[in-house]
Amino acid sequence: MKFGYQTNTWGGVVGHPAGVTSIKDLFYLTNGSDEEAIADIAATGYQGVELFDGNLVRYADNPNQFVELLDKYHQNLIAVYSGINFIYKDALEDEMWRIEQAAKLGQRFGALHFVVGGGAIRASGVREEDYVAVAKGLDRVAEVVSHYGLTPSYHPHLGTIGQSPEQIDRIFEHTQINFCPDTAHLVAGGADLLDITAKYMDRVRYVHLKDLHNGEFLPLGKGDLPFDELAQMLRRNGYDGWITVELDYYSGHPKDAARISKSFLDEIFKNTTAVN
Repeated sequence: MKFGYQTNTWGGVVGHPAGVTSIKDLFYLTNGSDEEAIADIAATGYQGVELFDGNLVRYADNPNQFVELLDKYHQNLIAVYSGINFIYKDALEDEMWRIEQAAKLGQRFGALHFVVGGGAIRASGVREEDYVAVAKGLDRVAEVVSHYGLTPSYHPHLGTIGQSPEQIDRIFEHTQINFCPDTAHLVAGGADLLDITAKYMDRVRYVHLKDLHNGEFLPLGKGDLPFDELAQMLRRNGYDGWITVELDYYSGHPKDAARISKSFLDEIFKNTTAVN
């Protein structure tokens, strides 16, 4: 098992402001220092990092700068994270252009995974056809991303059409894309973490962890989620891939949150090494 960390704790989750008037430029972004984040992640013992697509776009014209940054701190680029609305037909081509740019950058920098969230909720509410539109869009994402050698996974997310377990089921009825379980988003959306992970375990190629208590995202071990049981389930099913901590926000220093979660990961997975 290999452990990584998302850099978004250093600066939070925003979108590129150009996306207000140009949807093709609406990359995810965190405003913190990439170097500070990667240095702190390395110092706390993680082996790799995940970045938003918008953070990678910063290096599109100077790729050696990012390669040198990874090399300096002995880190792997595990994954690229992106998002897409899917349901607006007129916007979809520009959204897919953005996905392809992110996938190209992921390939250039050696990423293994491509994580996509999304599925917009209309002001008037969800339409029945939106679930199929999201699923078909995910199939397109999977095709594009796979072309660039990355493993595509859908990340159910609060505030999207893929929030509740029933909604996730509706989407997965119509697509075969992989499943990236985000532990806190799943539970906050009403799912039983162990049940939904078991249900789609055959699709799990990559995992996001964060803890949850009273609706607040927290470092691992500081909330209520059943990580011991989840670790056992992953081991029983032969999962030995990357596990990435993805904590959107932390009230203290993000390096402290990374350290707390790393200590917790080491403990729970040490306790599962004997499981067959």
